[in-house]
Amino acid sequence: MALKLTVIGAGYLGTTHAACMADLGYEVLALDVLPDRVDRLAAGDLPFYEPGLPEVLQRNLASGRLRFTTSYAEIAEFGDVHFVCVGTPQQKGDYAADVSHLDAAFSALAPLLTRECLIVGKSTVPVGTADRLAAKLADLAPSPDVALAWNPEFLREGFAVQDTLHPDRIVVGVRSARAEEVLREVYTHQIAEGIPFLTVDFPTAELVKVSANAFLATKISFINAMAEVCEATGADVTMLSKALAFDDRIGAKFLGPGLGFGGGCLPKDIRAFMARADELGVDQALSFLREVDAINIRRRLRMVDLARALLNGSFQGRKVCVLGAAFKPNSDDVRDSPALDVAAAIREEGADVTVYDPQALDNARKVQPTLSFGASALEAAQGSDIVLLLTEWQEFRDLDPEMLGSLVAARNVVDGRNALDAEVWRAAGWTYKALGRP
Repeated sequence: MALKLTVIGAGYLGTTHAACMADLGYEVLALDVLPDRVDRLAAGDLPFYEPGLPEVLQRNLASGRLRFTTSYAEIAEFGDVHFVCVGTPQQKGDYAADVSHLDAAFSALAPLLTRECLIVGKSTVPVGTADRLAAKLADLAPSPDVALAWNPEFLREGFAVQDTLHPDRIVVGVRSARAEEVLREVYTHQIAEGIPFLTVDFPTAELVKVSANAFLATKISFINAMAEVCEATGADVTMLSKALAFDDRIGAKFLGPGLGFGGGCLPKDIRAFMARADELGVDQALSFLREVDAINIRRRLRMVDLARALLNGSFQGRKVCVLGAAFKPNSDDVRDSPALDVAAAIREEGADVTVYDPQALDNARKVQPTLSFGASALEAAQGSDIVLLLTEWQEFRDLDPEMLGSLVAARNVVDGRNALDAEVWRAAGWTYKALGRP
C-alpha cells in the first residue's frame, strides 16, 4: 500500500514539497493555519512567484492527488509520513532563530497521533532541536510507534521544482532502521536516478543546511571583500573573480561580486548559527561569520556612496531609478533585500526614488510603502538623474542603453551586480560605475 504524505506549513517550502511529491504519484494532504492561504492554494492560485510551480500545483489538484486543509485532525488521520515545513525566522531583536511555529506544529499534531507514523522535520533549525522535539513527541503522542527524522531542504528560489524532484543529495537524520526504510521509500524515484542518499544522526542533519549556507555566504562575502581591496587599488574585481574561478579548488559558483546576498535564508541562517554556537560555548569557531555579515552590509552602504558621488555628493531633489526589488532574480521575495535597503536609504537622503521589478512590486510596496514604483523599467527611468541596477533580472541585462538614454535626464548608471557590459554602456554615452571596478 502506497504511503500517504502530509505537509504541515504551506509556505514556500511546504507548498513546493507538497506539489512535487504529488507529482511523483503520492497522495498528499497539506495543512496551513491560515484559511485564506489554504483557499487560494486549493483554487490553484500560488501566493508567491516560483517558475514552474503553478503548473505542478494545478496539475496535481486536478488529478486529486493534492489537497489542502486547516485541520490537524484530518492530517493525523490521513498521513503515514508527516513533513513539517514551517518557518524559523530570525527572532526580533536577536540573532537566534524563532522556533515557536515549529513547536506549535508539534504540539498540535502529536496528541492526535494514534497509530504508527513518521514525522519528518524539514525546517532549518538550531542544532539540538530534533533531540528536543523527539522527546516532545514521546511525551505527547498516544501511539508508541511515532518516530522522528530530520530531512533538511536545499531549495534555491527560482529552481525549487528542479531541486525537489532532482536534488543534488538527500540527507536524512534518523534513529532507527525503520525510519530510514520509510524515507528510502518516499524518495524511491530520486534514489533510482542515482541521487546520493546520506543517512546521518540528528545533529549532523541539522548542521548540513546551516553549514552549506554559511559556506555560500562566506564565498560571496569573500569576493565582495576583494572588491573593497580592488576599489582601493584600482584593480578590477570581475577579472579577479574570473581568474580565481579557473582554479578547480575554488570554482566560479557564488563568486560573482556585487551587492551581496539577502533573502529569507542566508542572512538569518548565519545569524542563528552564530547564536547557537554561542549557546554551545563554541562561539569562536564561527566568529568569522560576523565579518561575513558585516561585509555583506557594507556593500549596500558602498552602493549608496557610489551613487551619491555620481550626483556630486547629494541626492537631495534628484530622481533615482532603481531596477530590482527582489533579493535575487526569478523570485518575488523581498526579505532582507539589498535592493530595497539601498532604495530606502537613498530615499531617506531626499531623493525621489522609483523602483521597478518584474515580479516583486506587490511585496516591495508592503515593505517600503514610501517608495514610488513604476510599471516598467522604462517608466521608472523616465527623467531620472541616475539608474541603479540592483537585481540582475535578464530583462535588465537586455536593456538597450540607447533607448534608456533617450528617457533619462542624465546618463549615469551604477551596476550593483556587475551584470552589464561596461564598454557597451560607456559607448552609448553613459557614465558607468560598478562595485569593485575602476
